Order: sequence, then structure tokens, then C-alpha cells
Amino acid sequence: MRKLNFLLSLTTTDNDYQIEQAAAAEEAARRLGADVQIVHADNDSITQSQQLLKVIQSRSDAHPDGVIFEPVGGTALPQVARAAAAAGIAWVVLNRDAEYVSELRKAYRVPIFSITSDHEEIGRIQGKQFAALLPKGGSVLYIQGPSESLAAKQRTSGMYETKPVDVQVKIMRGQWTEASAYKAVSSWLRLSTSHQTPVDVIAAQDDSMALGARKAFQEIPDTAARDRWLRLPFTGCDGLPKTGQTYVKRGLLAATIFIPPNAGKAVEMLVQAVNTGSLPPERTLLPPVSIPALDTLTSTQAEKTRVLSATTVF
Repeated sequence: MRKLNFLLSLTTTDNDYQIEQAAAAEEAARRLGADVQIVHADNDSITQSQQLLKVIQSRSDAHPDGVIFEPVGGTALPQVARAAAAAGIAWVVLNRDAEYVSELRKAYRVPIFSITSDHEEIGRIQGKQFAALLPKGGSVLYIQGPSESLAAKQRTSGMYETKPVDVQVKIMRGQWTEASAYKAVSSWLRLSTSHQTPVDVIAAQDDSMALGARKAFQEIPDTAARDRWLRLPFTGCDGLPKTGQTYVKRGLLAATIFIPPNAGKAVEMLVQAVNTGSLPPERTLLPPVSIPALDTLTSTQAEKTRVLSATTVF
């Protein structure tokens, strides 16, 4: 049996989830006797499209057996997908619902499918975390992913679906990186209005951006103001064991959401599909999990409130 070769296209190297995606794919490839080449698009959809087309349209190099990619922009590159399928290359979309998948599966014999996290459910969990952290209502400074990102839009939609009506949300934008959130929050802090804006929770749509926000608050020169901001609960998403879950244990984050990496699963499904000739399901959905569990977060926050009330009284 020949050794299979896959190309994995990821969005950036400056994000712990993308780093874990690469590691998961490499581990699965080693275990299954396949090769995986990884390229990163530096958060640029044009770069990603060009990288993929260069490989698909190459006349000198051997084509990969499959392309696995996580889209950068608002489109899942339908024309590139069609070019890959026409060249006999399998096509897997990560963390995005792509309407063209169903159409291409009917037109071509190669494996074409998607594996995605349930982004609306991620948002719903985050809204429930806000309810646990703010039982009497309050305000959340919410750092959202890029405006063109469908995942960011779906997470925001889910969050609004479950957050209490007495929890207000102020949104700012990041690019799924620590540096982008640091820049956004630092710029906001330079506005005089930011210091009069009531904020009770600082939340981000991924752990990298949550840490970037925290770094910006750590650099506030006024000690009292800095301490006040850093005492607030910070929350994120991704919740990987070595990063987000560790941040929760260390107290840097009050909560996160574990989003299982799916690049390794994609490699496994592609190997099986190519070797057996079977067609994977059109869409595989991986469920997210709150870290800590929502009931634990609720009881922990209630205990903190009780202790604070007792301290205030006496």
C-alpha cells in the first residue's frame, strides 16, 4: 500500500488552536503511515488561495492525495475546491460549513467533506458562562474574531441567544491572535471614555485574544486602575489542555471552552476513505465543552460573592 500525502492549510502560526491543529495532524499522519505538509496563510485569504492553487495546478510536483484546510476569510474557496476535485484531489474543510460540499460530492468521485466545531453552541456556552459569572447582570467587554469570519459570527449569535437580558455586551474586533487583541484593547484604553465604561467581565472568542487583552490591562501605569481591571473575570475559547485549561487552573482565565482540534480527525478519515474507497459523511460535527462545567462555575461564583459580601459587612 503506497504512502499517502496530504496538504494541510492553516490560518496562522500565532494561535494556540492552530498550533494544536498542526500537531494533531502530524501525530495522526505518523500513526497511520502518511505524510502531511503544513502551510500557513498568515491570516490572509488571498495568500491561502494562492498557496493551494500553486500545489493543485503544479505540473512538476506530485499532487497530494488530499487537501485539508481551515479557511481564513469569509469564503471557503469554492473555485479552489472545484479545481482540487477536478484534479482528483480529496478536499476537506475544517471549522466551516461550505455549501458547495454537497454539490461537489455529486460531481466528483474523490472524498469531499467537512469537519467543524459547533460554533453556535460555543457561543451558547459562552452566554451561559456570562450568566454564571454575572448572576445580577452587568457588562461584558467582548473581543470577537474577524468581521468576515463565519465562526466569529456564529459564536456571537449563539452568545446573544443565551446571555441574560441584563448582561450588556460591548464588542471589539481581534484577528484570533494575542497581538491583535492586545492592540485593540490598548487602543481602547487610550480613549478617555474607556475608564468610565462599566465592565464586569472581559471575554474573547479564543484564549489567545483573552491573554492579549489581559496583557494590555497589565500595562496600565496606574496601579489601582490596573489591579481593578485584572481582578475582573477573563474568559476565552479553545480550552486546549496545555494552554486554555492551564490558564484556568492558574487563575488567568475564569473559564474557557474546550474545542476539540479536528485536523487529526480529518487525516484519519481521509486515510480510511482513500484506502477503502468509502465516502465519509458530508459533515462531521464536534461538540464543545465548558471548562469548568457550568454548574461548577455557577457555584464557584456564588461562593466568591458570599465571601465578598461577608468581607464588606465586617
